[in-house]
Amino acid sequence: MNRTIGIDYGRARVGIAVSDPLGIFASPLETVPSAKIIEYLQKYAEAQTIERFVVGYPINLNGRPSEAAADVDKFLKALTKAFPDTPVALEDERFTSVLAHRAMIDGGMKKSDRRDKASVDKISAAIILQSYIDKKK
Repeated sequence: MNRTIGIDYGRARVGIAVSDPLGIFASPLETVPSAKIIEYLQKYAEAQTIERFVVGYPINLNGRPSEAAADVDKFLKALTKAFPDTPVALEDERFTSVLAHRAMIDGGMKKSDRRDKASVDKISAAIILQSYIDKKK
């Protein structure tokens, strides 16, 4: 089954989300150390067909790339080198961390669990991917 992978790239950690086989909704999948993200995705691709990557791109409120965009650009080069035949879409990631925290609160997650940045990262990836899916519809 084809899957779309959502990615919230950070210097230390990468949040990963995955679409359902029909491409209707996104679910948080995993948080992986940044140094191991390509290896993780390659292993994932052995078990599932990756149709597309949707990568959150950090943009300031003025519409220009933020300082973190340079890190994402380096990651994008590595991703396209490792997966040359898989399309990559960029999705504005502004406010995804805020939305992730709100989703955790609304979902009844304990305050101590909400401090876990790995949870925030993979929920942010799901928000990025769901935003992309919703725009496609």
